[in-house]
Amino acid sequence: MKLGFISDLHLSENMPSITEGFFDFLHTASQELSHLYILGDLFESWIGDDDDSEYALKVIKKINHASRNGLEIFFIHGNRDFLCGQEFALRSNLTLLPDPFFINFFDQKIALSHGDDFCTNDHQYIEFKKEVRSQKWQDTFLKKTLDERLKIASNMRDASQTNNSGKDMSIMDVTTSAIDEFFVKHQIDLLIHGHTHRPKIHHNDVGTRVVLGDWHETGWCLFLDQEQQELKEFKL
Repeated sequence: MKLGFISDLHLSENMPSITEGFFDFLHTASQELSHLYILGDLFESWIGDDDDSEYALKVIKKINHASRNGLEIFFIHGNRDFLCGQEFALRSNLTLLPDPFFINFFDQKIALSHGDDFCTNDHQYIEFKKEVRSQKWQDTFLKKTLDERLKIASNMRDASQTNNSGKDMSIMDVTTSAIDEFFVKHQIDLLIHGHTHRPKIHHNDVGTRVVLGDWHETGWCLFLDQEQQELKEFKL
């Protein structure tokens, strides 16, 4: 049994090299892995499960194909694709998981998360997340036409980039106290998350934390089996 963990691919029609790299990765993963966990921000944006664009359908088809070939695929929402719902999961033949999600693997208790909830110093983002994750906001958004939603998503991305450019980098990273409290509360051995785009394996007194990397010119995956854990960067 071998597990893979990826996040922050930010797939979009505008980045074909990342998309094709993901498709190649899925092909290899379906042969080498038993389970694949996607820990959020698979897409740069997801405007609803009724998106019938050629691009969305192509990605869904590729994920479904890998799953049908024996790869069990699991998905945790990120801050970019929190609107991926049950219809998306059904068509992709994957399983949606809550954030955080806990697994036991060879006597290790492991927690999986997108990671944004640990960025407790980014108060502006916390308030934004609270708004867009509300049922009221999502119901209102999903009632709009696909074209309207595309424009709103584009404006939100632009606003996010502008806001983040003016923030201190430390604000957008996880806070040590939030991480430590999470380890103690849940008595875990290993935490795996993405979101911050700062790939690294951190060892400390409370346990091990693996931060997954974002995909750009290279991809990142944490490979985990009975014998070892390897955070691997590879060319796309």
